[in-house]
Amino acid sequence: MEHIEGHLDQRIEVSALARITLTSEYHFRRLFSSLAGMPLSEYVRRRRLTVAGAEVLAGRPTLLEIGVRYGYTSGEAFARAFRAMHGVGPGEARRTGAALNSQPRLSFRLTVEGNSTMRYRIVEKDAFRVVGRKARVPLIHQGVNPHIAEHVRSISPETMLRIAGLSDQDPEGVVSATVRLSEGFEEGSELDYYHAVVTSAAEFPEGLDVLDCPAGTWAVFDNTGPFPEALQRMWGAVAAQWIPSNPYEYRPGPEILRTRPSEDDPTWSDAQLWIPVTRTTA
Repeated sequence: MEHIEGHLDQRIEVSALARITLTSEYHFRRLFSSLAGMPLSEYVRRRRLTVAGAEVLAGRPTLLEIGVRYGYTSGEAFARAFRAMHGVGPGEARRTGAALNSQPRLSFRLTVEGNSTMRYRIVEKDAFRVVGRKARVPLIHQGVNPHIAEHVRSISPETMLRIAGLSDQDPEGVVSATVRLSEGFEEGSELDYYHAVVTSAAEFPEGLDVLDCPAGTWAVFDNTGPFPEALQRMWGAVAAQWIPSNPYEYRPGPEILRTRPSEDDPTWSDAQLWIPVTRTTA
């Protein structure tokens, strides 16, 4: 985080941060938002306005000079961003000494992880389709997502039977497929969620949503545990532990989850998580 703090008054290149952390730009963005709960760009914006706020209250330099220093092209643009962050304009804040909001510096502390084995396999799949019913929902990190639950309840039993009948390959049966609409993992970001099957079918009933998936590589993880906590921990472990430790990175595509009630405990689930990846080294 020292690099960001030292360049708040300059253009911050994601490529430089990725080199420092020995990862790709794409993975750095996703990992940052997963750990921080906000996109990198939002964190940088908040830090810049926090530091700018201190300079505004200090009474020097001019408001325009402060705005330009932190990347704003005009006094109006700086004032809008300042008000959105602090709830008061910079001029009023300077005149009255108003209370301002502060974005603390993030600090990621090293903890010992990876002492448990993650079971996975790599699968090369031909092109296929995800076919089912789609809804746009917000990402929720913990607990059952009520928006997804409501969407699933809205699908009639007859429609579910038609969808299930299209399944013809792994992962078999009805699955959940999610497509992130932003690069990050921040809570509240939008997803396209499919309650669907994986199929090679060329024809399907009207009224269903279709997502075409090109041929590619998939990392498949197996998991058993309390639902949905174990699944959510596994999703986070893939981003924070497995990706940095293996010669793969995310590629565009749906993340597919197949869950079934565990035979040993009805509150547990047996799950398979399919993540689209690409190899980073020969």
